[in-house]
Amino acid sequence: MDVPDLTLRPQLLAAGYSDDELRRLVRAGLLTPVRRGIYVQGAVPADVLARHLLHVRAAMGELAGDAVVSHVSAAVLHGLPIWAIRLDRVHVTRPLRGGGRRGALVHVHPAPLDPDEVVVIAGLRVTSLARTVADLARTLPFEQGVVLADAATFHKRRDRIQKADLQTVLDRAPRRPGTRAARRAIDFSDGLSESVGESRSRAAIAAARLPPPVLQWAVHSAATGAFIGRVDFGWPGLGTVGEFDGLVKYGRMLRPGQDIAEVLVAEKLREDALRADDLGVVRWIWSDLGNFGPVARRLRSRFRPT
Repeated sequence: MDVPDLTLRPQLLAAGYSDDELRRLVRAGLLTPVRRGIYVQGAVPADVLARHLLHVRAAMGELAGDAVVSHVSAAVLHGLPIWAIRLDRVHVTRPLRGGGRRGALVHVHPAPLDPDEVVVIAGLRVTSLARTVADLARTLPFEQGVVLADAATFHKRRDRIQKADLQTVLDRAPRRPGTRAARRAIDFSDGLSESVGESRSRAAIAAARLPPPVLQWAVHSAATGAFIGRVDFGWPGLGTVGEFDGLVKYGRMLRPGQDIAEVLVAEKLREDALRADDLGVVRWIWSDLGNFGPVARRLRSRFRPT
C-alpha cells in the first residue's frame, strides 16, 4: 500500500519554515495536516485504508514506547478484509492493568501481550495475526468475526494461521469479555472461504438453518467423470450448488489480456453443464445477504436427495 511519508512541524521549522509559511502551504494544498503538527506533502491518499495507516504512523510517534498497534488498525496492516468496521480511531494495546482510554483519535486497550503476540510490520510493532483476529472476534458481531477468521486461515494466504492458533490465543485469557462469542465465530470459520461475500454467505446459510454446504466443491459429470467446474457451495447429496456472484470474483478469474465478457460466457457455459448434469443452481449477489430468506427458499425448493 502506497502511504506517503510524514513530516513533523519541528522538522519544517528546523528547515527554515515559519508557522505562517506552513499555514500558507496548507491553504495551498501543498501540505495536509494528519494530526496536529504532523503533515504529508500534497493530499492524503484517497484510499481509506492508506489514510488509516497514515493516522496509525502519526499516532505511534506520539504514544508510549510500549504501545502496540492492535484490533482493526492491526488488521489493516495484516491485509485482512475490513468489512463494516469503523476506522475513525487508531487502536493500540498497552500492557496495563487498567487505564485504557477511548479518545477522539486513539483507542488504548489495556491488556497483557505475550512475546509471540507481537510482530513487526513496516517498522511498526503490531499484534500478531492470531491475536489481532482474536481481539476483534471478542468485540465484533459474529458475521464480522467469521469474515476475519476465514481470511486469516484462508488456504491460499502466504502467512495463513490455523484455527488452533486462534483458539490458543483465546485459551490464554478465557475470562476476557467476549471470549465465548469469539470461540463461536472461530469454531465456525473455514479457510476455504475465498471472499467476504462467501464468508457472509456461509453465516447466512447457517442462520437460515440450511444443511452445511461443501465449500469449493469440484463437480464431475456423473455420466463420464469429466471435470465440470468448481463451485462456491455444494450440497452433493441434495443435487444442488450455490454461487455467490460478486464483481471481484469475476475480476479474479480474468487472465492477462482477457475480456470480462469472455469470463461471463465461460461462466454461462459452466452453469449450463451443471444443469445438464441434473444439478440445481442457485445464485445470489451482495444485496441478497442482508435479506437471505428468498435465497434460502430457492435453495430449499431445489434440494432433492440423490
